Amino acid sequence: MNLKFQVQVKIQKPLHEVYDAVYNPKKLSAYFTSGGSDGPLDEGRIVLWTFADMAGQSDTVPVRVEKTIPNKLIRFRWAASEGIYAPKEGKTPHPSGYDTTVDIAFEALGDNETLIKIIEGEWRPTEDGLQGSYQNCLGWTNMSCCLKAYLEYDVNLRKGFF
Repeated sequence: MNLKFQVQVKIQKPLHEVYDAVYNPKKLSAYFTSGGSDGPLDEGRIVLWTFADMAGQSDTVPVRVEKTIPNKLIRFRWAASEGIYAPKEGKTPHPSGYDTTVDIAFEALGDNETLIKIIEGEWRPTEDGLQGSYQNCLGWTNMSCCLKAYLEYDVNLRKGFF
């Protein structure tokens, strides 16, 4: 079993604007990393993303940037979480001891339309790995919707979401 997924969304903005909204820490923090990002996603850097809106707790995650191709690709690795996130039941994902790889790919579909694809994998083929992949698929779907709302309508869709 290959625990890997892909989410994608079309955004009605030019390619360079969509890429910059993911690469640029100030923009990324305006719709996704609610507690901030300590730097741009430059190849070879370890960037800290902080999420301050997850069930009343703050979570800082190191993102190890492996590759950047401006206006085409951002690839990074980060710690895989396994298990389910169900705060009302007292369940949260746990560290797994290995990394997953995230590819964020950008493709111009016209002068004012960009396709963004987010691919992440691979989790261990266990029930906890499967649940962890579901959680991250949900997270990246949320991120891509928040990115679209931010760029097209100047709305922070994530505010008050969690």
